[in-house]
Amino acid sequence: MSVQGSTFHGFANPVDPSPAELRAWAYRPDSVQLTTMPQDWDLLVAGDRLITTLFDLAMDPACPARRFALHCLYIYAGDGIRTNFRAQPRRRLRKLLEQAERTGDELMLTWAYNARTLMAQPGLFVYRDWCEGGLVRENRRLG
Repeated sequence: MSVQGSTFHGFANPVDPSPAELRAWAYRPDSVQLTTMPQDWDLLVAGDRLITTLFDLAMDPACPARRFALHCLYIYAGDGIRTNFRAQPRRRLRKLLEQAERTGDELMLTWAYNARTLMAQPGLFVYRDWCEGGLVRENRRLG
């Protein structure tokens, strides 16, 4: 479902956006300054409820907010793995990884590789890389 042509009218509740609001914003990210969003907004939206929307956005090379969505995928994977999946189901992450490996481009393949590497070696978790965007900015593989 593409909303590239629709207009974004803002978030009813920025702390808990709906999937449709997040998707509309992602194709018009300049319509809202992230500095006006709640602190740690990336951490707030990178939960189980919005992860499939974020995944779809990260899979779309034409999405203007793709790097933000990918950053949220790193938060989701890193948080799940480092907490031994207390925050979200391991099964959901595995399904996302499989889909990224089947149909993703290089950015998504790198995310999937890094998540699988972290699953095998949880000691590689570095907050800066996973939760502050380091792996997205550097686009590098662990190990």
